[in-house]
Amino acid sequence: MNYKFADRMMTIKASAIREILKATADPQMISFAGGNPAVDAFPVEEIKRISAELFETDPVSILQYGITEGDKDCLEEALKFFNRHECVVREFDKAIMTSGSQQIMEFAAKCLCNEGDVILCENPSFLGALNAFKSEGAILQGIDYKQGEINVVDVENKIKELDPKFIYVIPNYQNPTGMTMSRKSRQALLELAVKYDLLILEDNPYGDLRFEGDAIPSIKSMDETGHVIYAASLSKILAPGMRLACCIAPSEVIEKFVVCKQASDVHSNLWSQKVMAKYLKECDIEKHIERIQKIYKQKCDLMYSEMKREFHKDVEFEKPTGGMFIWVTLPKHINMNEFVKAALEKKVAVVPGNAFLDDDTKECHSFRMNFSTPTDEKIKQGVKILGELSHKMN
Repeated sequence: MNYKFADRMMTIKASAIREILKATADPQMISFAGGNPAVDAFPVEEIKRISAELFETDPVSILQYGITEGDKDCLEEALKFFNRHECVVREFDKAIMTSGSQQIMEFAAKCLCNEGDVILCENPSFLGALNAFKSEGAILQGIDYKQGEINVVDVENKIKELDPKFIYVIPNYQNPTGMTMSRKSRQALLELAVKYDLLILEDNPYGDLRFEGDAIPSIKSMDETGHVIYAASLSKILAPGMRLACCIAPSEVIEKFVVCKQASDVHSNLWSQKVMAKYLKECDIEKHIERIQKIYKQKCDLMYSEMKREFHKDVEFEKPTGGMFIWVTLPKHINMNEFVKAALEKKVAVVPGNAFLDDDTKECHSFRMNFSTPTDEKIKQGVKILGELSHKMN
């Protein structure tokens, strides 16, 4: 049969990360390619206990259908949690529980974009979000973002020229670069959004994974005019398999998201929501966060120190102050894709940087490394192999 697919699917490719992860099924493969939390960061015993209690005392509540906006207790506890350090919930806001942050990206594009509309995004940016936007027929346009600073002139020129529907940013420990956006740039973006009556989609899955320095206020906490959609994930804090995130946004936006969710999956997993509600209410979440911050700091310190020792002096990278990733840039005379392929042949997986660009056919000399997932021994072994390659190919 001659299968005829929708035009909007012609621009979508299989996730480079997911394709590379297929190779990591090989038990000998050292993977720096994923973005998974460390396995010892999961609160397994607490989740087991809470699940058992729910099945014992109120099994119907987790086995029956729920409401689209989310379980009342889960929403209440989630909003308390995300509002604990700064005000991210305004009087004009509503919230909805979603099946991970990825669903928020999809809903934003579906609700706000017509075929051919433009979305501005950091370049590079999170591959999952970029694919979600493209799947709804949106066109991506990267904005100049270096050393944590947005080129405000570049952004304003593109707003005037392209009339985008929204700006997508990951201000904290960005995926893939690990960069953190300065307060000055956050404020400047919000001012542009207000000036041109434009929405900002602020994605914050890594904000609580800060292990150095002081927290910078979110753009949402600065928003007094309803110009920010806030995507607050629980995946990196507790467990990604629970597939839970919370979207906080102006009421009119959330009302449209509710309609989208009713057509997508009706409601998010009720077991996960009930467990999450009890965990946030009964357990010491701050103590848990402190524990995972220590885990990630130790892993980041180890990977960074090994890279400093093993990599060729012309390879560029900076140490992040939180999150899960280190962005590596090779000298221009080294072909990045050949380097990544050679690493894969030596049983080390990293993600080529062009996968994170607004246009993945653009020239790129960088790749992403993840430090949260591999063991300490794998970090040492893998970095040594990459270091040897950096000297051999230089």
